[in-house]
Parts: sequence; C-alpha cells; structure tokens
Amino acid sequence: MHETASSTLGAFDIAAILVVASAVFGYVNHHFIKLPHTIGLTVMGALAAILLMVADAFIPGVVLDDWVMRVLQQMNFTETLLQGMLSFLLFAGAMHVDLDRLKIDWLPVLLLSTVGVIISTLVVGAAMWGIGALLGLATAPIWYFVFGALIAPTDPVSVLGVLKEENVPASLQSAVAGESLFNDGVGIVVFTILLGAAVTGADFSVSEGMRLFALEAGGGVLCGLIFGWVGYRALASMDEYTLEVLITLAIVMGGYTLCSALHISGPLAMAVAGLLIGNHGVSFAMSDVTRDYLLKFWELVDELLNSVLFLLIGLELIALVPGTAHVALGLSAIVVTLVARAAAIGVSTKVFPAARLDTKGAGRVLWWGGLRGGISIALALSLPSGPTRDLLLAATFAAVLFSVLVQRATLGRLIESLKAKHYPAVEEETPGTVH
Repeated sequence: MHETASSTLGAFDIAAILVVASAVFGYVNHHFIKLPHTIGLTVMGALAAILLMVADAFIPGVVLDDWVMRVLQQMNFTETLLQGMLSFLLFAGAMHVDLDRLKIDWLPVLLLSTVGVIISTLVVGAAMWGIGALLGLATAPIWYFVFGALIAPTDPVSVLGVLKEENVPASLQSAVAGESLFNDGVGIVVFTILLGAAVTGADFSVSEGMRLFALEAGGGVLCGLIFGWVGYRALASMDEYTLEVLITLAIVMGGYTLCSALHISGPLAMAVAGLLIGNHGVSFAMSDVTRDYLLKFWELVDELLNSVLFLLIGLELIALVPGTAHVALGLSAIVVTLVARAAAIGVSTKVFPAARLDTKGAGRVLWWGGLRGGISIALALSLPSGPTRDLLLAATFAAVLFSVLVQRATLGRLIESLKAKHYPAVEEETPGTVH
C-alpha cells in the first residue's frame, strides 16, 4: 500500500511535500527553537529522520521511514540538486557579488577555487587512504581521492548566508564569496574525472585529466560569458520587468541544459552569467522598477531553495545505517577535511605573495568558513551502490553535518571576534557587495 502511494507521487506532489515541510519546520524553528534558519532546518530534518527510523524499529506497522526513503529515491536528490537547484542557487548568489571588487582579488579567488580544490582533494585522498588501511578496509585507493574531490568544494549557500549577516571587509567578502561560487564547479569537474577512472578501473592519467578539466571548466566559463552577454543585451533592449525576469530564468534553465548537453561545466557557466547580470545588467540595463523586482525575485528563489536544500540534507540521514567502520571513518573525515582546508588555504594565499589577503584574520575565516553542504551530499549519493558507497556516504554526512551544525553556528562569533580585534571600524557595505 505504501509502495503504491509513493509510486503515484508526481513531481508536483514531491515539491509540495518539501515546501510544506520547510515552511512548517521553519515556523517551528523561528518561534520556538530559534536557531539560524539553515541550521534549524538541517537539525529538524535530521531529527525527523531519526524519529522515523526509531518508530519503524520499535512500533509495529510503522513504515514511514521506508515511505520517506522511497520518496527521496523517486525525487533523486543528486539529479535534483546538480541538474536543477544548483543552477538557480549559483546564479542568485553570483548576482550579489561585487564584480569590481572581485577583479581586484581575482588571484586569490582563482587559486582558492582551482589549486585549493586540487590540494584539498590530494590531502584528503591520501589521509583517508591511510586511515582506511589502518581500519582494514578493502577499498581501492582511487575511491578515497573521489571522496577528496566531492568534499573539497565549499558550499555557496552556507557561506553567502553568513556573509549576509556579517559586515566584513570587502576584500574578505569577495574572497569567500568568489571562492564558494567557483570551487563547486571545479570540484564537480575533478570529481567526474576521478569517478570515471574509479568506475572503469583504468589507470588515472594526469595529462588526460588535465585535458578534460580544461575542456569542461574552460567551456563552462566561456558559455557563461556568452549567456551573460546575450542576456545583458536582451535586458538593455526593453523596460518590461515581467519579461526581463523571464529572460533571466531562461538564461539559467536553458543555459544549464545546454551546458549539460555539451558536457561542460554548467555550475561555472551560471556563476559567470550571474556575475555579469548582477553587475552590468543591474547597473546599466534595468530601470529602478525592474531592478527592484528582479533582485527580490532572485532573493526569494534563493531563500526557498536554500530552505528545501538544508531540509533534504537532514532527511537524507535515513539513507545511512552506520556501523563501527562507518563511524570511525566519519569522525576521521571531520579532522582530515579541516586539515586539508588549512593546507589548501596556506598554499593558495601564502606561497604566492601576490595572492595574499591583506585583511588580518582572513585565513581563519576562510578555514573555518569552508563549509560543506548539499553539493557534497549529492555527489556522494551519486556513487555506485555497494560497501564503498556506504563508507564514503558516512564520511560525507559526518563532514557536512559538522560543517553545518558546528562551523556554521560558530562562524559568526569568529568573525565578530576578529572584527573587534583587527577591524572594528568596518565601513558600511557599498552597493553590489554581498549583503
């Protein structure tokens, strides 16, 4: 009966369930729990998943957790995020990044989102390989590097959410926001290349990997420039806010679909297109009325998808039934990802003198603010079924939940302490900066 009920749910039914659950949990959190919005939804989603599993174990006839699991499988969280939500989230986030400021800090952003991702992948992969050997796990080494790639990107939703609440110096804003927008696209490209080698069992070729990386990443940036320019010209040719909002939707949905068909990086394309529309488009191609409607529309889209995403992260705990090895690997993953993040930041911002950030304490904010989220969860869930997937999924959940529940919850306090110590007299934000 439950099988039949879940199989009849359509896309609208699933979307309705998620939006209603997000609204109800958000209401309860706002009035009673009073945690930051994304943390509250993640916690409540996780608690709901745990309660469903407990009820299924101890109350005969209760199979709600099976029903929820079937709904999540039918929805396909990985495809929903990577092929749908991510394009909207990146475009919306990029619209609020100051392109002029990003041009000034382009080198640290470039290094953090490319060299930093690669270093993090290598450090995590090597460390987890050693830990897996100590635990006696029969997992091929390449899979630990696949995990390194999927856990390397920082989550733009979480990071930009913090920056909206804290008035930090512009250089630090652009570094954190720029990296979070671009490193997920780079991480997905690296993940795809390594996963292909892991699944086929072929020897990994550095030269072939570099060729594929250049093709996917470079193609994504080029397409983003084209989409952004075409959209800018279309917006500049009219003053009709309803049609202009529709044009931006077409850029995101049509552009991402085209990138997928061409096998190039859609996330990078959407980040670049969002930067162009959010800066040149907003400044030179829109009336005040259109600008107000457009920015509020994308702010609403961002908030809605943000809510659903973090609720899904909590609910996806139903997919995990940890054993001793899973717990050990998960706890190790928390420490390893923090160490790898420190190494990536150190190489990206200190080895290269021109990439050093002038803001005092920037390294600590970048390190503790390297939050992981839905992108890592989606990539882990896309792994082929089997014992290796279960182990890597446990490690991913541990790192993401620690990131959301501990790092996200305390990042604001870290920034406040640094502001009081190093830069107490921060000027008010200028138009176009992350807010």
